[in-house]
Formats: sequence, structure tokens, C-alpha cells
Amino acid sequence: MNVLSLFDGMSCGQIALNKAGIKYDTYFASEIDKYAIKVAQKNYPNTEQLGDVREIQGTYFTHHLVSKPIDLLMGGSPCQGFSFAGKQLNFNDPRSKL
Repeated sequence: MNVLSLFDGMSCGQIALNKAGIKYDTYFASEIDKYAIKVAQKNYPNTEQLGDVREIQGTYFTHHLVSKPIDLLMGGSPCQGFSFAGKQLNFNDPRSKL
């Protein structure tokens, strides 16, 4: 199974898959926070980091995986704009538009 995790953070998706006993072949992650990526790569060094979600092209997977599809897509868009801990900018926070 091939997994694509958008807004991957520290790779909580892999933690959940592992705890549930769900096996996967390739785990692709889209994340831009350098500290979250560092944690993810320390814990899951085989993670294929793709960078900014806005830069990912669908054809990447067709070419890179030799036509193997993404079997599981997971992710949660950034919530800082809606958080009570933040400035509560809601949709005026550019991260909320993702």
C-alpha cells in the first residue's frame, strides 16, 4: 500500500498506521516545517518528503511509482488560524486557505 500524508507534521499518520498494525510500502509526506520534518525523518527515515503541498504534481506519483496508485490519502489542513491559542484570524490566516 502506498500512502500520501498531506500536512504530515511529525508523521502522526505513520504512528497511527503502526499502532493499528496496518502495513504500507511507501509513505510520502508533504510538510514544510523543518522541525517536524526532522522528527519524522529521525523516527521514520524511509519517509519520502515531498515538501510544500502546493508544489506537488499528480503526475509525480504516476512517474515515480511506475503507475502504482496512492492507496491511502490522509491529512488535516493547518488549523493555526482557527486556534484559540493563536490570533484567531480564521480564513484571514493564509494557512487556513490550504
